[in-house]
Amino acid sequence: MTSPQHAPAATGFTARLKQALVGDPAARFVYLNNFEVERVWGRGEPALPGTGLSFSAATVGRIEEVGVLLADEHDVVVLKEPVDGEYAAYLAGLGAAAGTHLAVDRNEPERSVTLDALDSPRLLERLRALADGRTYLMPLGTSADEERLAEAAGLPLAGPGAETSKHVNGKVFSRELVDAAGLTAVPGAVCRTVDELAAALAEHLVEDGPKVVVKESLGVSGRGMVVLDGPTRGERLLRMVERRARADRRLPVVVERWIDKEADLNYQFLVGRDGQVAFETVKTALTENGVHRGHLFPPALRPDQVDALHAAAEVIGKELHAEGYAGLAGVDALLAADGTLYPCLEINARFNMATYQNRLAERLLGGGTTTALATTFDLRPHRPHTFAEVRAALGDLLLTDPDPHPRGVLVNNFATLNAALNAGATSYGRLYAICAGADERDVRLLRAQAQTRLEEMAGRP
Repeated sequence: MTSPQHAPAATGFTARLKQALVGDPAARFVYLNNFEVERVWGRGEPALPGTGLSFSAATVGRIEEVGVLLADEHDVVVLKEPVDGEYAAYLAGLGAAAGTHLAVDRNEPERSVTLDALDSPRLLERLRALADGRTYLMPLGTSADEERLAEAAGLPLAGPGAETSKHVNGKVFSRELVDAAGLTAVPGAVCRTVDELAAALAEHLVEDGPKVVVKESLGVSGRGMVVLDGPTRGERLLRMVERRARADRRLPVVVERWIDKEADLNYQFLVGRDGQVAFETVKTALTENGVHRGHLFPPALRPDQVDALHAAAEVIGKELHAEGYAGLAGVDALLAADGTLYPCLEINARFNMATYQNRLAERLLGGGTTTALATTFDLRPHRPHTFAEVRAALGDLLLTDPDPHPRGVLVNNFATLNAALNAGATSYGRLYAICAGADERDVRLLRAQAQTRLEEMAGRP
């Protein structure tokens, strides 16, 4: 393993991330890709009734494999299981994955990668051996679990601690920041109690008016969100909330009116320890019932709309820094059907799926000159499949040569295809990929063709 003292100066996104966080673009990061850290932040918090969109925890846990695409040559990635050999060879052939991979001692499918790592004496010993003053633990987001792991591994956290991270990731924090900063806000209200929720619904949820969305402050991936289409539904929700109310009647939620949209957007920027804010990317976010389904980039935005997002990033970044946050922040924005740009629906002061596309886009996708569709393929395999089978199924659609104008399907997470089946769960598999092509029509055609071929593969006994 290359020591950071002898590592070449890194360039690109990961170098900018390291510079912002630790002031050393050639530091060594140990990436811990603890997806759905919000579940830990939300422990003990009041919740809305009737929310629970999800899929297998075993599948969620293996999304962490995308972390191998973020690491530079001297970085380390902690994984729940080793990368499949054929898939590793595919990524190596593209020059898409670097760094060293360290697997936990035992993968418990229902546990997070962090909890698996804490229960891994051999892994912890190897992590402790990395401590040299220039090596840092870099989680997707920091909760008390990641603080425990940093202490056990003898490695400092690259970013802020759990208390700050939880605070700035709350939707209540985001909404209050938007209101205080004077950014264009979706009509709505912040609620901290059941009584405040009742008042907000009485104001915003009216007969023949727009639908209203109620969001738990720390909800994640479509969970903790209720859409109400009229006062009757609102009254029903309030009755259920009243039955579950705590003695203090605390219920931190955000209420917002439904906005007909032209596009969901996600933009990312870096907040340095010194307070400097550096804009990174903006992409069209693809969602379904509030659940992330991928990204399309570059987005179809006018220059003035991009400038407005840059300006919002400066405002939000300065406020995050004032709260003690440094690192990557992703913000969900919305371009309404009437042309209004709402620059901040919520702040995700952590990594997200778009983060893991940044290094790939710089190195393999022409730095933004190629149209790319980051997507998922939901399949119903009867048995686990090898990457060789995936490669054969995709055939000439598989991206194998990114230069000079890449076209094809780049698989950026293979582990999730077999995760549920390997855990003894239902017949379900998810494959993550990026379709690269000439324009949006081209990449959507690639996706449709790939879906057909992968479904044929999954249907074979």
